[in-house]
Amino acid sequence: MNPYTTETVLAVRHWTDAYFSFTLSRDDGFRFENGQFVMIGLEVAGKPLLRAYSIASANWEEQLEFFSIKVASGPLTSRLQHIQPGDTVWMSRKPTGTLLISDLLPGKNLYLLATGTGLAPFLAIIKDPETYERFAKVIVVHGVRHAEDLAYADYIEHELAHHELLGDTLRDKLLYYPAVSREPFRHHGRITDLIEHNQVAAALGLPPLDPATDRAMICGSPGMLADFRRLLDARGFHVAPRIGSPGQYVFERAFVEK
Repeated sequence: MNPYTTETVLAVRHWTDAYFSFTLSRDDGFRFENGQFVMIGLEVAGKPLLRAYSIASANWEEQLEFFSIKVASGPLTSRLQHIQPGDTVWMSRKPTGTLLISDLLPGKNLYLLATGTGLAPFLAIIKDPETYERFAKVIVVHGVRHAEDLAYADYIEHELAHHELLGDTLRDKLLYYPAVSREPFRHHGRITDLIEHNQVAAALGLPPLDPATDRAMICGSPGMLADFRRLLDARGFHVAPRIGSPGQYVFERAFVEK
């Protein structure tokens, strides 16, 4: 069987000059766990050019949504940012990834720590009813350079609370902490620093990060992942060593290895 399928572009949203989202059709047989990623690409010079993209839609939704950065010189994103509804896109049939809530030990609070498009897998996770069965509070911490880069902010902060299926479940459990590093904002700074100095927890009325009660998932640039791993390790958190072996935090290993 061909490891790739072609899906149809259903919608495209350009958030800024730096970020865009796109929605694809979903084959009836495609199954995935919230937090996983697939390979997405276009045909270039007669063969597929592919990159890893976390799935931003939940596994119960009928379409597949993705959140991408725009890179003018990027071999794929320089082309992908110009897709239109009706176009076709290559997608791998097999999802994978290490951002799985099943690989977290039981806890009270779940911190979803993201920079830039690292928010994507957490958009799926915050729409998963199981997330709220396992944790009393789910905290989305999204760090970007400029306020306009806070894609999905209104969706997380307002729309989800009125969601027909999830609203009652997450209304008192989902917390959102957006942070901007390069211009004045109500939460200003790098999220690694804001977490390290307990500013996030204090602003949300929560105690400082504690491995006895808190769990974390991390997705962002390799540098951000390294910084957060050092921070959590220093506080006594233990990483899930592999898929199927739970720990106190997980991160997307594939994005580091690349």
